[in-house]
Amino acid sequence: MAERKLARLFDVRRVIGGLFVVYGLIVTLIGVFDGPSELEKAQGVRINLWMGLGMLALGLLMLLWLRLNPPPEPGEEPAGEADREV
Repeated sequence: MAERKLARLFDVRRVIGGLFVVYGLIVTLIGVFDGPSELEKAQGVRINLWMGLGMLALGLLMLLWLRLNPPPEPGEEPAGEADREV
């Protein structure tokens, strides 16, 4: 049971998805509270807001992918490996 939890905990999708969600939230909040000087630098585009929302969406998609397609149990062969001939 502990091996399964470790396999799920260190799945790359969880790490990347979690980081993108955290950074996406931070950048989105910065974009919401941009001042006039930041908007002037970006020629009127709220670039922090849009990039933060994009990062947030990517992170949530990674976590959804992990949820829909969990890693196999340790010691279990992935589907299709047993059918392959050498």
